Amino acid sequence: MNGAAENMPARRFIRKPARMILLVLIVSGVGGFMAQLAGNHPERAWQTYLINFLLWSAMAQGAVLFSVVMVLTQAKWSGPMQRISEAFAAFFPVSLVLYLVLFLGRKHLFPWLGQELHGKAVWLNVPFLFTRDFIGLLVLYGLGLMYVAAAVKARAGGRNGPGKHQKRIYAVSVLYCLVYALVLSLIGFDLVMGMDPHWVSTLFGAYSFIKAFFVGIAALIVTASFLCLRRGKSSVPAFSQLHNMGKLLFAFSLLWAYFFYTQFVVIWYGNLPEETGYVITRTMTAPWKPLAWLVLALCFLLPFFMLLNRAVKTKPLAMMLIGAAVIAGIWLEHLLLIGPALTPGASRIPLNMPDVLITLGFAGLVAAALLFFQRAFPDHLGPEPRGKPG
Repeated sequence: MNGAAENMPARRFIRKPARMILLVLIVSGVGGFMAQLAGNHPERAWQTYLINFLLWSAMAQGAVLFSVVMVLTQAKWSGPMQRISEAFAAFFPVSLVLYLVLFLGRKHLFPWLGQELHGKAVWLNVPFLFTRDFIGLLVLYGLGLMYVAAAVKARAGGRNGPGKHQKRIYAVSVLYCLVYALVLSLIGFDLVMGMDPHWVSTLFGAYSFIKAFFVGIAALIVTASFLCLRRGKSSVPAFSQLHNMGKLLFAFSLLWAYFFYTQFVVIWYGNLPEETGYVITRTMTAPWKPLAWLVLALCFLLPFFMLLNRAVKTKPLAMMLIGAAVIAGIWLEHLLLIGPALTPGASRIPLNMPDVLITLGFAGLVAAALLFFQRAFPDHLGPEPRGKPG
């Protein structure tokens, strides 16, 4: 009886109370957005909306990339983690709709509207920007959904399944990686770096897609840790796989910090006013300086020093907290990059309760997408069959 309970399909790991909580989160997020939109500073509502769109979309894109990379590298340890990562593809259609909503706030989101762009108007104009980003996201999400569909069919086909779908899985995996790098770079240029049209960093595209993979790994760790805590020692994913994910998070915290330092040191060494002003505003002036240090602590210092300890990487609760800290740090990093452009002259960091509610609403949408995927494929997050390699 106890063994049957341990092997219960994962479709029951979220029950009705949890679904009600997700509904409350989503409704609260919509309410917070509408309340702030109707207030004296509607631009704040759109700023928070953009930050959350960038964060949660990048998280889903990076999480799916994990499964793609495991396929291309022929990793043997990551089977259950790949299943979790593929579930994040359910957020792709939601993300595409959320992107279209951004068009409604275009007057509040692009401070370069009406400015002299010195020849950049060919690139920085609203119709072209929204069209190219929409097409990029549509292609990326289409490839991601094709990959997940082929992976699910391969597993459902039994022993002959992987061989039958292998060529298609590999072909789509390669395409997804290439389009992922291109589209994440484009989104980074258009919706983050483009907020300050006179500042340019050729490294910003790579920084954007590395950061998306970083936050995707953190999201997988949070999800896997939750499953480990709920299922106990018989958990799938196993604690050993959580340990491997901890190594990956450790590595990408170093890579994230390296990319940040690389941009900073080149700008500092060049000492050009059009470049240094961007960095000085965000790292050396109030109210943004404390936020810059907090981002560094959450995204680098905390995971670096915590994950040096091998035992920590096998403790689901600790790993969940570290993953959540990284996600919070990347959220604040988006605020650090976008906030000074959209709220110039701010005397304090622009955060209040509606911002929290909007963020919780987006988190509820991601969790609801995962739940939808699990209900559509009830055995996807279930225990691995015994005797089969991951």
